[in-house]
This record gives sequence, C-alpha cells and structure tokens, in this order.
Amino acid sequence: MATHRGTRRGGTLTRRESGNLATGSLVCGIVGLFFAGLVLGVLAVVLGVLAHRRTPSAVAKAGIVLGAVDIFLSVVVVSTWMSGDGWYMSGSAPA
Repeated sequence: MATHRGTRRGGTLTRRESGNLATGSLVCGIVGLFFAGLVLGVLAVVLGVLAHRRTPSAVAKAGIVLGAVDIFLSVVVVSTWMSGDGWYMSGSAPA
C-alpha cells in the first residue's frame, strides 16, 4: 500500500497532528473560561488526552487542566442559577 503526503498509516497520529491537537485543546480550554465552558471544556479534555497519549507535552496537560476547570466552573454557575438564589455581591442580597 503506497502512502503519500497527508495520510496516516495504521491510524496513529504524527507528531505534528498531536501538537495540533494539544494546541486545539489549550485554545478550547482558554476560550471555554469565557464562553460555552461546558462544551469547550469537554472538547479541551478530549483533545488533550488524545494528544497526551501520543506525545506527552505541557501544552496537552494545560489543555486538560483548563478543560476540567471549564467543566467545574460551568457546573457551579448552572447549579447556582438553578438554585434560584442568583449571584449577589456582599451586602446586596434582597431582604
């Protein structure tokens, strides 16, 4: 079976593809802190784990950690809004 540029052999990722996944994980983790944290957090964790399995790197680890933080913060925000109390600054809670 002849291979040419841009194909993968045996379904494994090349170093470049792994680096791209790690970078994508990091970007999703950072953006997820501000927008769509739950979706981007899960995506950051998945991409980070895939990249880290192939080529362990600090970028992949950072993406995984930021993705986990995104998921945690999203759960906290949603559960706070669902509780009905809302967000209050100290001293500004309704009587």
